[in-house]
Amino acid sequence: MNQSFRPMAPGSVTLLPSLFRERSRINRKYMMSLDNDNLLQNHYLEAGLWSSATKPANCHWGWESPTCQLRGHFLGHWLSGAARMYAWAKDAEIKTKADYIVSELGRCQEENGGEWVGPIPEKYFDWIAKGKRVWAPHYTVHKTLMGLYDMLELAGNEQALDILIKWAKWFHRWTGQFSQQQLDDILDVETGGMLEVWANLYAVTKQQEHLELMHRYDRRRLFDRLLAGEDVLTNMHANTTIPEVHGAARAWEVTGDARWRKIVEAYWRLSVDDRGTYCTGSQTCGEIWTPPGQLSARLGDKNQEHCVPYNMMRLAQYLFQWTGDIRYADYWERNMYNGILAQQHPDTGMVAYFLPLEAGAVKKWGTPTEDFWCCHGTLVQAHSIYYDSIYFATDGGLVINQYIPNSLTWTYNDTNVEITQTLDTQKEQPRRPQSIAFDLVIETEHPVDFTLDIRLPWWLQGTPRITVDGIPEEVPHQPSTYHRLHRTWSQNRIHVELPKGLITEPLPDMPGTVAFMDGPVVLAGLCNEERALYGDPDDPRTILTPDNEREWEWWLPNYRTVNQDRGFRFVPLYDIRDEHYTVYFPIKKLQR
Repeated sequence: MNQSFRPMAPGSVTLLPSLFRERSRINRKYMMSLDNDNLLQNHYLEAGLWSSATKPANCHWGWESPTCQLRGHFLGHWLSGAARMYAWAKDAEIKTKADYIVSELGRCQEENGGEWVGPIPEKYFDWIAKGKRVWAPHYTVHKTLMGLYDMLELAGNEQALDILIKWAKWFHRWTGQFSQQQLDDILDVETGGMLEVWANLYAVTKQQEHLELMHRYDRRRLFDRLLAGEDVLTNMHANTTIPEVHGAARAWEVTGDARWRKIVEAYWRLSVDDRGTYCTGSQTCGEIWTPPGQLSARLGDKNQEHCVPYNMMRLAQYLFQWTGDIRYADYWERNMYNGILAQQHPDTGMVAYFLPLEAGAVKKWGTPTEDFWCCHGTLVQAHSIYYDSIYFATDGGLVINQYIPNSLTWTYNDTNVEITQTLDTQKEQPRRPQSIAFDLVIETEHPVDFTLDIRLPWWLQGTPRITVDGIPEEVPHQPSTYHRLHRTWSQNRIHVELPKGLITEPLPDMPGTVAFMDGPVVLAGLCNEERALYGDPDDPRTILTPDNEREWEWWLPNYRTVNQDRGFRFVPLYDIRDEHYTVYFPIKKLQR
């Protein structure tokens, strides 16, 4: 299926020094710190290649414990993250580690008889067919399947394809014994992204049995109700369903069957457009979708499971590539700052399973080897997704969607083009700048004609300023639009300033209670209780003022309260480590 907006080819984007490259570096360091034998421990155990009467040193525990029914899920996430790091950063060291792991999975497959390579026993699948309670075996093995596919697609590991095809034979034979009714019952137990795996495999092999697997994993009891317009999401486990819809998205791309695309569009409409989100961009409490627009009663210590913003960002990526609709790029950015960055410890790189939004909240961080929640898995993938979300190619040129310092190598109409995007820190300003500014330097092998579409984000607070080689452009103040530049490019410099400022975002069902944002970034108040603030919510400057704004040559993004009984500070939510914080505040108007 041809996509309207195409991400850049792997390896064409290099991250430059920035917050994003630093977070990616921390994540890589964690991934490389994990021992191969411990990553493989549960696959070895299932293949009879590892056993111990006591817990070995450095053994992975928590959800990776040999006593946990979800054991082995993390390795697949790890492989997917490693494959992306190699594809985009040409990280030969992590590829060597990943290739070895794939070879060991091949050894496990041989020991298991030539097909099965899961970290759990096959009988778990027979148990769910009999209605016996077991914790998400499809979800667990999907991670290994997807990791193998990513190693094939992104890292060129052909052994991964061989393992996948042999393993698919087991699933084709096993699912073939059930009626459609029985399969529907089986798929009611969390299936993860199995549909996406089979769609991916069919796209590679074009084998009939892989197409049959795709159709057998059609989640009809969810998808048909979505298409009927029912609210099937309220109080439903969110991250159970998002990967299933990823499968529908990929099925649309490989088959062109319009039903699959309609499922994806219906899911987005129901989960985002009709439901609303917190200021962070995400949703959920206790891992389930809240009722549409009714968020205030569910502020708590278990908001925003990390897997949800990550997987919804993946879904937004699918939809953007099909449509070019800017709202998906805006959504991706908001969740990047206030989900992916906010739920990674800035120093240790560990993940916060949830992002609490109750008053006086505290983030609970995972450990390197003792937890391995599902969110540990999406953590190691999430910080490898920056590369292919910045630019998208169209038939007429290039779209710039995200402001992440980078350099791009691109070919358009047989002409090599290099674009460097760097942040302008505006160090010469007398006070902290009220804009995000960046420079684009374009260098082409030969003069070449194309369009450059620059995203004007939803948080825009004034008229953007864009110059091309020092000549100002006429740019209207129209948030959530693109400004198009059409030129014959050769050696050019573009300067972009996007005005931002403090804004408030109310809870949808409690408009007198608001969160504060600075551009796309949610601010967290450093207080351990709910406090009413006094001021005008339409003019946040009556409540907050810049605080400690400069350190040597750098601007700092902090604020403090004014006109309040007790003062306290606000910092970006993504900078919170172990402090107590509050995001939403009741506002009382000042009496004049």
